[in-house]
Amino acid sequence: MSVVLCATTRSCEAADAGPDLSSDLSWVATASGTPDIPGLRVVWLVPWSVPHAWRWQNIIVHQTEGPPGSARNGALEQARHPTRRGVMVWVETDGTVYWATAEDAIPTHGDGANRNDNKYIDNRSTYHRVVKENSIGVEFAGNFPDVSAPATAAQAAAWDVLVHVLQIRYGIARDQIYAHNWIDFKDARYCEGCALAQQARASGVGKP
Repeated sequence: MSVVLCATTRSCEAADAGPDLSSDLSWVATASGTPDIPGLRVVWLVPWSVPHAWRWQNIIVHQTEGPPGSARNGALEQARHPTRRGVMVWVETDGTVYWATAEDAIPTHGDGANRNDNKYIDNRSTYHRVVKENSIGVEFAGNFPDVSAPATAAQAAAWDVLVHVLQIRYGIARDQIYAHNWIDFKDARYCEGCALAQQARASGVGKP
């Protein structure tokens, strides 16, 4: 597998300038290769393929119990073993996005949407339905040793752009974005992905 360990200079400069949600990102729906995405610093470990009818219907937001700097190693390992436990996209504490697997790979993430107590959302439409086979996983690294620590400002800014890209490319509606804790019984110490999922749903970007 060809691995691109550095994003292009132009995309890095765009990321340094901060996210630009005013940019027209409709072109991402038909893009392939390793495009420059305004407002994002993307490290392409696997390029986009020629778009076709994808299976992806949902986005599941995860947070690791790893230290800052761990997204790169997690993404590299995911690229070597795409179907291992993990996700398609990893986000580092500085906002760098690692695209780790091919778009048609199915990493093992989530626990089969086993939550059915309606604690966070109405689980009638998610129970055993929002699963790895139809959901893109996005992992935010760095919440160790304090697992309740929120995402960094850089991660939140990158997420505003990234979720817009995912929604446009795969036609995913805002109400199909889920925190891991919303659909699976997870660590009770904190709500994994909840603030980020709420942020994405509230932003109003992408397909309504």
